[in-house]
Amino acid sequence: MKQNVGSVDKVLRIIVGLALLSMLVWVEGNAKYWGLIGIVPLLTALTGICPAYSLIGVSTCPSKKS
Repeated sequence: MKQNVGSVDKVLRIIVGLALLSMLVWVEGNAKYWGLIGIVPLLTALTGICPAYSLIGVSTCPSKKS
């Protein structure tokens, strides 16, 4: 697959992913497990591939000039 996540997008995904994962520590009860959703933006940031972007044809990567 072709990478479709740009650098600014990666940074934002890492911040959101870590914030969601912090719910595992700070939130009480069963609601804290919603923080596991933070794994998704972290994985998409680390791989540079977002399946949702592929489906709708979006890319935040800068275009390479020939």
